[in-house]
Amino acid sequence: MSSGILNEIKTLIWKEVTLEWRQKYALSGMLLYVISTVFVCYLSFNLRRNQLTPIVWNTLFWIIILFTAVNAIAKSFSQERYGRLLYYYSLCSPQAIIISKIIYNSLIMLLLSGMGFVFYSFVMGNAIGDMGLFILCLFLAAIGFASVLTLVAGIASKADNSATLMAVLSFPIILPMLLMTIKLAKNAMDGLDWSVSTDEISTLLSIDLIVITLSYLLFPYLWRS
Repeated sequence: MSSGILNEIKTLIWKEVTLEWRQKYALSGMLLYVISTVFVCYLSFNLRRNQLTPIVWNTLFWIIILFTAVNAIAKSFSQERYGRLLYYYSLCSPQAIIISKIIYNSLIMLLLSGMGFVFYSFVMGNAIGDMGLFILCLFLAAIGFASVLTLVAGIASKADNSATLMAVLSFPIILPMLLMTIKLAKNAMDGLDWSVSTDEISTLLSIDLIVITLSYLLFPYLWRS
């Protein structure tokens, strides 16, 4: 990347942070969504404690994180007005716009995932055997969800029914990523050696890099349309 694109990315990320700070209710609403969902799960499984096995604990947590990611990132491009997009078009490169969106949404997802895990562990109990491996899994999953959903949100924003299109387009990519994430997290819960999880880590990392690279290469063609 050239220094010009890097400066544009920094400026656009700062713009996103400023807008989010002015509209605190958006981030607060997502935190409330995570907390309320975890609390509802706690009330449901509190009546049947024997049903909260480690597999259920793991799967339930990642489903909550996935739906949080969809709700948090779906507005990435839909909230941008047409006039503002034209203004961006005249000032910034499309590569800077998509990379800044991915970085910002990744930071949001890391924040929501971290706080969600802390609250989830406090309410539902902590079943993690290897915390370092689980944090790595959380990091790769947050970046993966953010990058995939950001690109799909950009594509879906060009259509009328963006919410439905986003769900259809993201499903084939998100599903294998979710399954791989659950498997890696299960290894962390069992406290297995990191060598056992090499395939899962490399697969998640590869998916993240491929999606980010495709976003960088393909978004300019979408932007021109």
